[in-house]
This record gives sequence, C-alpha cells and structure tokens, in this order.
Amino acid sequence: MDQLALLFVLLLGAVISVPVGDRLGLPAPVLMTLLGIVLAILDFVPNVNIPPDLILPALLPPLLYAAVRRTSWRQFAANKRPIFLLAVALVFVTMASVAVVAGAIVPGLPIAAAVALGALVAPPDPVAATAVAGQLGLPRRLVSILEGEGLFNDVTAIVLYHVAIAAAVSGTFSPWKAGLDLVLSAVVAVAVGLALGWGANKVMDLLDDATLQIGLTLLVPYASYVLAEEFHGSGVLAVLTTALFLAEYAIDADDVLTRLAGHTFWDIVDTLVTGVAFGLIGLELHNAIRTASGRWGEMLGWAAAVVGVVVLVRLLWLLPATWLTRRLHAKRDYDEEIPTSWRETVVMWWSGMRGVASVALALAIPLKTDDGSAFPGRDEIVFIAFGVIMATLVLQGLTLPWLVRRLGVRADTDREKEFEKALAVRAAKAAKQRLKEIEAVEELPEELSEQMLRRAFDIGVRISPDMAEDERREAHRQRARRLKRVRRIQGEMLSAARHEVLAARSEPGADPEVVDRVLRHLDVRSLR
Repeated sequence: MDQLALLFVLLLGAVISVPVGDRLGLPAPVLMTLLGIVLAILDFVPNVNIPPDLILPALLPPLLYAAVRRTSWRQFAANKRPIFLLAVALVFVTMASVAVVAGAIVPGLPIAAAVALGALVAPPDPVAATAVAGQLGLPRRLVSILEGEGLFNDVTAIVLYHVAIAAAVSGTFSPWKAGLDLVLSAVVAVAVGLALGWGANKVMDLLDDATLQIGLTLLVPYASYVLAEEFHGSGVLAVLTTALFLAEYAIDADDVLTRLAGHTFWDIVDTLVTGVAFGLIGLELHNAIRTASGRWGEMLGWAAAVVGVVVLVRLLWLLPATWLTRRLHAKRDYDEEIPTSWRETVVMWWSGMRGVASVALALAIPLKTDDGSAFPGRDEIVFIAFGVIMATLVLQGLTLPWLVRRLGVRADTDREKEFEKALAVRAAKAAKQRLKEIEAVEELPEELSEQMLRRAFDIGVRISPDMAEDERREAHRQRARRLKRVRRIQGEMLSAARHEVLAARSEPGADPEVVDRVLRHLDVRSLR
C-alpha cells in the first residue's frame, strides 16, 4: 500500500464512520482514531510521510472554518468569561502543571522542553470536542462553551509552544519578549483576519455565482492562516477572525441556493478532513512504538503521570471556576451560558479530549538545536504526547456517551421549542408587514390578498405548529395534508421530466451542456 492508497482508505473510513458511529452510539472521530491504530499495526501499511510543519496548515484552517460557521460572534461575546477561564487561564495552568511534573520525572528534560510538552498537551481539540459533544444531545450552553474553548485555546497553546521551542533551541529565554510575542501575535492575527474577511466579502459580491463564492470560502481560511503566520501572527486566531467576520457580514438572506449549497459543501469538507485528521492520529502509533522500543515500562509510566495531571487539573480547575461563574452570573445577571449543575460540570470535564493540534505540534518539534545537538528529550516528549492523546481521545471519547446517559444531561428541548416558536412568530409578522407594504402601493384583488395573508400565517405555522390555536392548527393540518399531496404529485411529474431529459443525454446529437442546463433548471424548480 502506498501513501495515496492510504489516503483513500482514510477518506473512505471518514465517510463510513459517520453512519457506523450513529448506529453504535460512538463518535465518528474516535472510530477513525481506532481505524488509524488498526492500520498502524498492519505490516503492509506504510508510515505516514507528511512533513510535520504541513499538518497544521493543511488540516486546521478548514476544520476551524467549518466549526465557526455553526456559531456566531454574539455567542462568543456572551460567553467571553467562561471561554477565557478555559481557553486562556486553564491552558496556562495545565501547561505549568505538566511542565513541573514532566521536569521532575523525566531525567535530563530541560525546563523549556518540559514547557513545550505542557503547551502541546494543554489544549483540548476543538474538532474532537464539537464532533463528540454535538452528537450527544447536550444542552446548547455546554456545546457553546466547549466550542469556544476548543477554538480559542489553540491560539494560546500554539503561541506558548513556539516560545518554549525557541527557548529550547536557542538556549535563552526572556519573559518580556515572550509576553510581547504573545500580544503581537494576537494583534497581527486579528488585523490579518479582519482584512481578509473584508476583502473576501467584497470579492463575493463581485463574483455573484454560487460555485465561485463557495470555492472562495475554501481558499480564504488557508490564505488567512498562511498570511498571518508569514507576519509572525497566530494563524489559528486569524482564521477564527476571518470566519467570524464572514459569518456576520457575508450573509445574503435571499441567496438561498448559495446558502444551501455552501452548507452541504462544508458538511462534506468537515466530514472528510475530520476523518483524515483523526485517522492520522491513530497512524502515529508507528512512531510511538519505535520511540518506546526497549523502554516501555518507564515511558508508559511517564505518559500515565502526565495523563493524570492533564485530567486532574481540568477537574480541579472547572469545579471552582464554574462555581465562581455561577455566583457572578446570579449577582450581575450576565447574559452568558454556563453549566447549571455539577452533572454538567462533570460532562465538561470529561469532554477535554486532545487531538489534531497536539499531534501536529509534537511532530513539529525540531530534531536539533542551534548548536547542532539533538533536541533534548524529543523522543520522550513525542511518546508522552501520544499517550495523552490516546488516553483522552479514545478512553474519554468512548466513555463520554455512557457518562452523559448515566448523569442524565440532556438538551433543554422546551427552551429550544419556545425560541423556535418565537422565531416563527417573528417570521410570520415580517411576512404580513411586507404584504401590507405591497398592498399600500399595489391594488390586489381581495381573493389574492386573503390568500397571501393565509400564506404569511402559514410561514410561521410550518416552522412551529404550536403558534396556532386549536381550530387554526387543525385547519393548517388539513391544508398541509392537501399541500403535501399536491407536492407529491408535482414531485412525481418533475421526476418524470428529469428522467426524460436525462434519457436525452445519451441520444445521438444531444448536447450534454444543454441537457445539464435544462436539468439544473428542473432541479432548482424541485428544490423550490
């Protein structure tokens, strides 16, 4: 099996793992990691030959962009305090704790190398957290906090990692320079992200074509990441900024086709790239086995100790942090989403899985320092990092569904239905208001006006039937049944038309481009 065949196996696994995971009740990323481990054990499967410095730029931008599309700036702003406590403060605490323990138990490991290890295992993976939590029916407030933590903690951890690596390679360290680098990295990233977001928004207006606009959204995250890194900024923060800007300002309410096609496109990208990323994590078992050859006992002991620190520090930090957040929330009535019970706090604790970023950072550790000597403790750091990733991703990922069921943590469906009903009412009112404005300038027949008024009401009822009274709800059900029958018949008619057009494609003299154009017209008609 060569590298290209291995890539196709991972892509196929990414597609199959989704329905298999749904059937088994297990997260698809965890299944892909297990698939990677199985492939790594097989003798005929080659080692992955991807340069470590290309893993983050190749995988993170589309994954981050896809994750940000499911949220909004308003959500981040409302949850800035819990996100800060997790994405910044907890990363620092975890890094420091791991550095102290690793420096004490691993012989000859310098403090800078220990800090690098702490930085690369500190951040929970945003893809793992959102992919796992999103499938378990958790309360939206928990998913929001996990998404915010996962998206922003990489920024802190990667900057700290680069500072520690630079200190280990050069042999010098300046706290003031490290702090300045952290601030400048964030400023440059935000500036690049906003500039590219604004520019991409303008270009999308000029393109005015769904295919080209969606293609541009695939290029923009990579451009934002690479450009920010070129200017010594945080590529992760730049992608987040660009994605949040586009999610806020690059939305045309009437561009239905682009929105539907874009949603489908990014679902596909997210599924495939996520599968490949977690498959690669499992495949790195090759390197771990080679590194631990002859030293399994002591290296497993070091890895177990660091796993214990990572897991325990998260719990010890979350308990007082969530208690403090709830106290401040009650006193000042903050509009933020926080865990409301110890059960939700436990679920947040057990959701701290490590993943793609930790693997990429571990593999990107230089082989040599500036003076030509080997990077101190590189093999040990890589093995310990792999142990942390496997323990948190596989163990926690496999047991999280059971834990959620055991604790009875579920989404607040009543609240979601109420919000859905409120949106349905607003949508119906907006439609009625627009009808009144049209009637003010156009003379509509009374029958047409009444028909349009009913349709305006139906807009809301179709979203949330609960907004109608009993009699009107029953009338709506009857109309819905009649409309469903009409749509079924119309759908069969359109299906016959599509079959006839497709049959013409293979006829002598038929122009396939004309056939495809007519077929697209029928497809859009069916969609509407």
